Amino acid sequence: MERMVLPALERGGYTYETQVLIGKRLGGRKHNVDLLLTKSGGAKIPVSMKWQQVSGTAEQKVPFEIMCLAEAVATSKGSYSKAYLVLGGDGWTLRQFYLGNGLMEYLRNCESVKIVSLENFVALANQGKL
Repeated sequence: MERMVLPALERGGYTYETQVLIGKRLGGRKHNVDLLLTKSGGAKIPVSMKWQQVSGTAEQKVPFEIMCLAEAVATSKGSYSKAYLVLGGDGWTLRQFYLGNGLMEYLRNCESVKIVSLENFVALANQGKL
């Protein structure tokens, strides 16, 4: 994923840090994100990336990750404008449900988190539209 994402971010005018501690997760544990993006003059954007090669437990972690990212944005005092959860790989059985915002019907106060496919994220990054 890094081979696709990092060059796209650079082309789109973003600077980034990898594996960044952004605070505490719900429940008190450390919250590290895969990327913390900045575009000149803009707020920072935390990005969590999930890869699912074969069917497994990553799908069950998605709702909690969304809630933790939303909490990070809400408590950042304007430091974070929004957050992204990027889904990569073809092992997702709930991929269309997540990408189609089906989960958002069940979560409150999580509108600041955008769930996107890896391909869509790379396209948005290339164009500087994250």
